[in-house]
Amino acid sequence: MFQPKIPTMPQPSGQVTRPAVVQPTTITPGTPALAPAAPAPARPVVQLTPGTAVALVGAGTAVVLVVGTVLVSLLLAVAVTSASVAVCAFVLRSLIASDAKRR
Repeated sequence: MFQPKIPTMPQPSGQVTRPAVVQPTTITPGTPALAPAAPAPARPVVQLTPGTAVALVGAGTAVVLVVGTVLVSLLLAVAVTSASVAVCAFVLRSLIASDAKRR
């Protein structure tokens, strides 16, 4: 079950033919195709109306406010955590110092 099984190479069956020889072809220059007078636009043109402009500005402002709030919250969490670690270090240092004075 755990022994590797080596795949066997299947033998070709039937009649084996040689690959066909491809003959090179020559390219003769022809008349160039004329470009269309006015190319069609690849995608539809978006027109901004005053209502959509106000909506875009409002959505952008909301995104900036939400991202700013999240970043400020993360910074505040880091500051509170570092302050609490500093207080714990100060308390441990004073406990160790007072224990050393008693001996």
